[in-house]
Amino acid sequence: MAQPKTVWDDHPEPLTVASAPVPEYGSGSLADLLPTLAAGLGVPDMSATITELTPADRNCVFLIDGLGWEQLRAHPDEAPFMASLLATSRGGTGRPLTAGYPATTATSLASVGTGLPPGAHGLPGYTVRNPDTGQLMNQLRWQPWTPPGPWQPYPTVFQLAHAAGVHAAQVSSPTFENTPLTKVALSGGTFLGRLSGEDRVDLAAEQLAAGDRSLIYTYFAEVDGAGHRFGVDSDAWRGQLMYADRLVQRLAEQLPPRSALYVTADHGMIDVPFDEQHRIDFDEDWELSAGVALLGGEGRARHVYAVPGAANDVLTCWREVLGEQFWVASRDEAIAAGWFGPHIDERVYGRIGDVVAAARDDVLLIASEREPKESAMVGNHGSMTPAEQLVPLLEVRS
Repeated sequence: MAQPKTVWDDHPEPLTVASAPVPEYGSGSLADLLPTLAAGLGVPDMSATITELTPADRNCVFLIDGLGWEQLRAHPDEAPFMASLLATSRGGTGRPLTAGYPATTATSLASVGTGLPPGAHGLPGYTVRNPDTGQLMNQLRWQPWTPPGPWQPYPTVFQLAHAAGVHAAQVSSPTFENTPLTKVALSGGTFLGRLSGEDRVDLAAEQLAAGDRSLIYTYFAEVDGAGHRFGVDSDAWRGQLMYADRLVQRLAEQLPPRSALYVTADHGMIDVPFDEQHRIDFDEDWELSAGVALLGGEGRARHVYAVPGAANDVLTCWREVLGEQFWVASRDEAIAAGWFGPHIDERVYGRIGDVVAAARDDVLLIASEREPKESAMVGNHGSMTPAEQLVPLLEVRS
């Protein structure tokens, strides 16, 4: 899905599962990035599936949380350096990558770090049901605490690269050093915590130079935070984008020889108006809540877990109520359509909702009582629309 494959107004009503624009797993998704770079570094069992990229001895991935392809293209004045690199995206094709479904931070970071799609790494949503306990598991905050290893048992690309003699390091906020999400998604080699963005990019450049073969990751979260709180066209969001642009340029100007810098993101974002037409409240809708035991996911990418025996009725109701604005699928339909990747591990199957609902229009399915903070956010993401799904892969080489 380098360019949107679907003209939204041409959809039959209700939306069909097959009409959803599925991510480019296996050729142009976030899960393909690190394996492609690692293959170029000679790491065993890695495949260069993003065929447009040229290998480099030293590779740095700078992930800017929340900076979608469409938002970057719409703000060249705030991000002049990154805008000047748009034509370099995806190996000089000028095309984006796809995040993967759902387009949300925990899922995307796990896809980046493991090199696997959500159906394999097993973090297929913001909150999902733990089949062993029956409770909702928040995979970003890791609440309630769940043993990380069994939840995501695959090695990260950083671990495999380190074992192959590649210098691997992550440079991020010290807050993230010992989190379960970091452990299952981004561990391997050396974690280096730095508070300021300038310190992080300076250290990332030093780490690139520290090995003849290097794989370095660094991260900036504040663009996403400003978007959630104030919206993706607010002054606060624009200010964080300007700062991120300066950080990218600062890092690019320090690249050691034989290096490639890749600037990407975990998802894009859209603003959703605060009215009943655009924000449907699950907690106040008896039709949508009938037969539902747990409501997972987030406002634009819902996992719906039915009480025993009610899954078909819930699916029928959700299609009737939401089917003109959401792609609504049963678990098996979403899996067969490839929403979570080409293969679903057995341990992951029960984490996916009996019903899966992905927003096409600028709408949210909020839950004002059980999710008050999430329901109050201005900027949102999660679904498969271009604004959420497409992310840059800007490139600078030395």
